[in-house]
Amino acid sequence: MSRKIVLASNNPGKVREINQMLAGLHLSVVPQSDFEVTEAEETGLTFVENAILKARNAARFTQLAAIADDSGLEVDALHGAPGIYSARYAGKGAGDKANLLKLLEDIKSVPDAKRAARFQCAMVYLRHEFDPTPIICLGTWEGRILHAPVGEHGFGYDPVFFVPTHNCSSAQLPPETKNALSHRGQALRKLVSTLGTAHL
Repeated sequence: MSRKIVLASNNPGKVREINQMLAGLHLSVVPQSDFEVTEAEETGLTFVENAILKARNAARFTQLAAIADDSGLEVDALHGAPGIYSARYAGKGAGDKANLLKLLEDIKSVPDAKRAARFQCAMVYLRHEFDPTPIICLGTWEGRILHAPVGEHGFGYDPVFFVPTHNCSSAQLPPETKNALSHRGQALRKLVSTLGTAHL
């Protein structure tokens, strides 16, 4: 019998990725949208703070253990932007395409040698709303920003994130390859290995 955990996200791409990586474990991850959870205000100044805010909010509404992550893209030429504002870089309510186009516009004159970037992920697990010792796991994926989108897979900034080890964009990687490499995959594998049965 699988244990139900709420995922503090309404992003279908993120829900799909995490469920793929948890396949085979006795954990059933369901999105907070199944419970009509009101999204948390991301008022933190770091990925870790925002992940904890989201997990606590989901646990409060559902009375379930919660997983949340806060992820984003850091671009060196933009002094780490869009960072924690990656999902709303082009403004509140902006979609993936608008965010991606704003990023390309902001660094259009930056040469390849200075387009280094990385995806960051902070993933947390709370046993309940008041859990004083959340499990916090981090992942980092190094790459650089392309001049135009390439590839059909993934979501967000994947089409412009060049992966040097595979000589293609993140959006050109098969899902299983991306999960093995990505910031979220790294953080989730750390989380899964840390989750002892006693903590669940």
